[in-house]
Amino acid sequence: TPEQSKELRPLLEEYGLDDGEGTLILSREISRSGRSVCRVNGRAVTLSLLEEIGQQLIDIHGQSEHLSLLRVREHLFFLDRYAGLTAQREHLAGIVAEIRRVRQALQACLQDERELARRTDLLQYQVAEIEAARLDPDEEAELLRQRTMLANAERLSELASSSYTLLDGGEQRRSALDILGAALHDLQQLERLDPSLAEQRQALEGAIYQLEDVARTLRRYRDSIEYSPARLKQVEDRLSLIHTLKRKYGDTVEEVLRFAQRAREELESIAHNEERVAELREQEQALLRQAGEEAARLSEARRRAAKELERAIEEQLAELKMERARFVVSIERVEDPSGPEIDGKRWALDATGIDRVEFLIAPNVGEPPKPLAKIASGGETSRLMLAMKGVLSAADPVPTLIFDEIDAGISGRVGTLVGRRLWNLTRQHQVLCVTHLPQIASFADRHLGVSKQVDGERTVTVVHPLSGDERQRELAALLGGDGSQSALLNARDLLTQVEAWKQEERSRS
Repeated sequence: TPEQSKELRPLLEEYGLDDGEGTLILSREISRSGRSVCRVNGRAVTLSLLEEIGQQLIDIHGQSEHLSLLRVREHLFFLDRYAGLTAQREHLAGIVAEIRRVRQALQACLQDERELARRTDLLQYQVAEIEAARLDPDEEAELLRQRTMLANAERLSELASSSYTLLDGGEQRRSALDILGAALHDLQQLERLDPSLAEQRQALEGAIYQLEDVARTLRRYRDSIEYSPARLKQVEDRLSLIHTLKRKYGDTVEEVLRFAQRAREELESIAHNEERVAELREQEQALLRQAGEEAARLSEARRRAAKELERAIEEQLAELKMERARFVVSIERVEDPSGPEIDGKRWALDATGIDRVEFLIAPNVGEPPKPLAKIASGGETSRLMLAMKGVLSAADPVPTLIFDEIDAGISGRVGTLVGRRLWNLTRQHQVLCVTHLPQIASFADRHLGVSKQVDGERTVTVVHPLSGDERQRELAALLGGDGSQSALLNARDLLTQVEAWKQEERSRS
């Protein structure tokens, strides 16, 4: 689920892939023609985006190009998470973002004078065009109402006259008010004989007063209607002007007016360009000093944490029978005249600070530390990665780890140590391991058997879950047994020993 990785949710939200239900389904279909369709939560995405999401969900150990720990750009983030410096780095990133904003504004002020002159002419024309229109935010709605009235004057007059005649006019027939007046007269007579009808008489009187008011309003409305082609043209021309300005400067009259205000402000800024340049330079230097102080503190904290991380990983490597290996966290800086001044020099600065962090390893005595991607493959690589994962597990956001061929070059004794480390990783991650070493396999909470079968002229790979007895048989086979009772007993003893160790570990936590 996306909740397993806090760093994944922003990526999903950026591309509109978060379904809001906490579920994430990745799929890739490859047709016989070779056409590939990638989907995330049912929505088609590019292969590169699918890979980017997959790399944050699954770490494959054995295919080094997929190892997040081998991607140098990730090393700084691992170190910061290990040292609890993420919040401090994000605070610095906010200052760096403000520096970029100020520098962009400064660059805009330092444009070529001819470009500024052209910009001034354009802005002055735009402001003059909008100001000449004398726009009112409420005017358009009133003009639309007037256009409707003028375009339908004859019909409006006819309907208003008919309504008025039915209520209180016309000499050919009795109006509604005439009829209601007669009814009121009779009701008044009734009330004299039966006072209980007073409420009904009052209600009818009120209705008559209301209808008289409606009739007067309709008469005034009818008399106010006049068809004026000249006025209709004026309204149409005014609406056309407003539409033209909206098409150029905004979707509404309010947006057009805001555009004019921004244009006036930019003209003012251009007019005071030299003052603005001096102000921005002062802001830039103040922000650089602030960023330099924050970056220096962050760098110092990283260097302290780097020493702790080196010791912790070397201890893990020693337990995995790599006692002579040396792990180094390299922290370098690059000079940049535009960066903050720290210790008498100016250093390149970005959202992560002034440090360039890379993990190095010297597997054997006498060898210089080398980048992780250049060390020997096989068991040495696997043990290094396992040691690093053991130390950095809490700082690693990748929820699923896959270890392939981790048993290469490992003896049974070391395999037991590796198995313990793998099982400990399950407290922070889901761990999948492909192995032929029984000492490693015995530590798994679940086992899947992988076998090849011939189906007609095709060979297919089958994966199926193993039950208790099947687990023993598979472990017996890995132990080199022939399926005899003694081999099964050895496998059972191995599982029993491992389960006892697990119970002891659980009781400690």
